[in-house]
Amino acid sequence: MAGGNTKQVGSVAYAKRDKSYFEDRQLVRHANVWHLWALGVGAVISGHFSGWNFGFGTGGWGGMLVAGIIIAIMYIGLVFSIAEMSPALPHTGAAYSFARTAMGPWGGFITGLCENVEYVVTPAVIAFFIGSYMGGIWSVAFPDSSVWPPLWWLVTYAVFLALNIFGVALSFRVTLVVTLLSLAVLIVFWISAIPSMDFSRWALNIGVGPDGAAMELPEGNGSMFPFGFSGVLATLPFAVWLFLAIEQLPLAAEESVDPKRDMPRGIIAGMLTLIVSAFMIVLLNPSVVGVGSFKLATSGEPLLDGFRAIYGDSGAVLLGLIALIGLIASFHTIIFAMGRQVYSLSRAGYFPSALSVTHKSYKTPYV
Repeated sequence: MAGGNTKQVGSVAYAKRDKSYFEDRQLVRHANVWHLWALGVGAVISGHFSGWNFGFGTGGWGGMLVAGIIIAIMYIGLVFSIAEMSPALPHTGAAYSFARTAMGPWGGFITGLCENVEYVVTPAVIAFFIGSYMGGIWSVAFPDSSVWPPLWWLVTYAVFLALNIFGVALSFRVTLVVTLLSLAVLIVFWISAIPSMDFSRWALNIGVGPDGAAMELPEGNGSMFPFGFSGVLATLPFAVWLFLAIEQLPLAAEESVDPKRDMPRGIIAGMLTLIVSAFMIVLLNPSVVGVGSFKLATSGEPLLDGFRAIYGDSGAVLLGLIALIGLIASFHTIIFAMGRQVYSLSRAGYFPSALSVTHKSYKTPYV
């Protein structure tokens, strides 16, 4: 943080900045409570489309359920804490800002750096799943050709980085639309899956093989906890996908019209939405006839597998595009979070100052 005219406070040197420094780093207030709700839900919703299902291979259906409940309780505590802190400290830094206030500049730096890793790595994982879905769609639509997977990743990044640069109003509108579409896709799946489910036969079709790994039970009706309590613990990292990234919501504090009123409402409503969605997807997706927990344990496109089992392969391309919406929602919102996280650390002096300069017309970080 040192440079030019500085003030030394303990082990930290604070640089003095004039008015023009902050004028070059202005954000615009636009988000209402629905935008904030969509930002929180949209950031997480891809975890209901892909990622969570790998937990079946480590804990079985019961292990996945209990792990999900444990993570939900943890996130409820986190959400209520954030709902109190974000109105009191309505800064774009979010967790970094909270930690800096409580633990000083080094505590803020370490927290901000850890969060920065999360928001840089998570879009890459979602881009991988988008590539997986697009690869599956392409193979059905054009069976005699293939697309190099990294090409899907590059296109995804290019499109949504552009959307986040071209104005906060556009970004929040896209967030709200894709989040509502994602929830609509999930609701359609739930309604479609209920008449097609056989819980005991398909959700409980995982047993433990001689090597200790998951094995398929052809007749189902296995144990809810084939791997015991250790399986529940092993499944916790996958259950995190059901709620991961809702904590990014305070990053929009400086772009919220009324953060003291809307931030708590948005994040609590978002968490309630995710709890309902998480329970429904964990119950219904593996229970669909022809799917099962064992198949989902290694699937990169579990929701698409469910749609295919219900409606057949004839509409696989359309269904795949529909199922892709949830991944797009999360990718878009976490790209937003990544930009604001880097912006906040740069503006505070932890990262190079050029990274927090906002566009003169759009007032969004673009470097």
